[in-house]
Amino acid sequence: MKDHLQVKLSEALKADFTLACEANHTYPSAVLREFCERYVAETGASSRPGAVASPQKSLEIRPKPIDQSLETKSFRLGELYSGPGGVGMGAALAEVLHEGRRYCTEPVWVNDFDKDSCETWKRNVLRHYRETKGYSADCDVICGDVRAIDIDALPDVDGLMFGFPCNDFSIVGEHKGFDGEYGPLYSYGVKVLYKDHQPDWFLAENVGGITSSNEGLAFEKILADLEGAGYTLTAHKYKLEEYGVPQARHRVIIVGFRNDLNKKFEVPAPTGERVTSGQALSNIPEWSPNQERTRQSKTVEERLSFIKPGENVWNAEALPDHLKLNVPRTQLSHIYKRLDPNKPAYTVTGSGGGGTHMYHWSENRALTNRERACLQTFPLDFEFLGSKESVRKQIGMAIPVKGARLIVEAILKTYAGVTYDSVKANL
Repeated sequence: MKDHLQVKLSEALKADFTLACEANHTYPSAVLREFCERYVAETGASSRPGAVASPQKSLEIRPKPIDQSLETKSFRLGELYSGPGGVGMGAALAEVLHEGRRYCTEPVWVNDFDKDSCETWKRNVLRHYRETKGYSADCDVICGDVRAIDIDALPDVDGLMFGFPCNDFSIVGEHKGFDGEYGPLYSYGVKVLYKDHQPDWFLAENVGGITSSNEGLAFEKILADLEGAGYTLTAHKYKLEEYGVPQARHRVIIVGFRNDLNKKFEVPAPTGERVTSGQALSNIPEWSPNQERTRQSKTVEERLSFIKPGENVWNAEALPDHLKLNVPRTQLSHIYKRLDPNKPAYTVTGSGGGGTHMYHWSENRALTNRERACLQTFPLDFEFLGSKESVRKQIGMAIPVKGARLIVEAILKTYAGVTYDSVKANL
């Protein structure tokens, strides 16, 4: 009977993803609240997820209905370098109601090079549009090298999102910038902006290190190309932990509105919400997917036993000599670093060898992919497809869903003429 309840809770989550990955995972969405209230009324049980008794009868859970009386402005979206759906899910969740009108999004085409990421996007983001928003049109998921796409043949869109590859701009990599294989790929987003039917707006995203690549010339070139396409730009380096994301994740996001629209995007002010890693990883239900654990050697388990929360292998004072690493100290301070449950996590990454998987604050183990996904604020029932290492990469390369939703909702508010708290752009 417990499994039956978990299925019903899962269905509720599918109907409204806003519950996912908040502190303790207990903030009720409209659909989940309705389910809990109906369940309590019929069984007399507690309404707190995880603390309810077995249901006595089947309760029908329906997706939250769309108010058909509202006039709707739905922006047709195209996305390059979609990954598993961090930005895509954020856009799917974004919605603004203003003066009797609803502003939202719908996908037209998306592209990514990685097959697993494409399948993950279809399984989750496209499903969300279909099951909760009644979206029935075809969405072209183009899995392959962006350089092989005929940009001019792509259907027209109202909004473009592209988190272009960060490999050559990241401080973790070789920092090749435009001299690397991936650096110039931003230009394919620019090509979409130059189509005969230009999008109303775009959102471009990359790592913080992009501003210093090629001695800053790469970023200047990117801004010049985007502005030259006919857009008014707002570029800002966001510290997403200031917006309720439970990890220190700093990303440069550029938003542009087409010049003739006479709209200027303002940077949303930090929300003041602070979510710790301990809160984000509490009470993850058993039914949530991607919870496979990494096998740890006895040596790794012993090493972790001497590392305190927030410490890494380099600064753990109690670490015996035989457990220290006999390698030159690298620029990374995250080797075998435990989370501090009272702080946001350090940055989730998508690759790395031994000691880079992120580690639980009290258990002698690496985080599961589900835990990493929670730090990236993916919904609890968001299922990543592919091998464990493929899933790790997908999660680490994504933008947090919560951050993406906040930015897209600010874009919708800007278009609708809705004012919101803002700060001055820092780039």
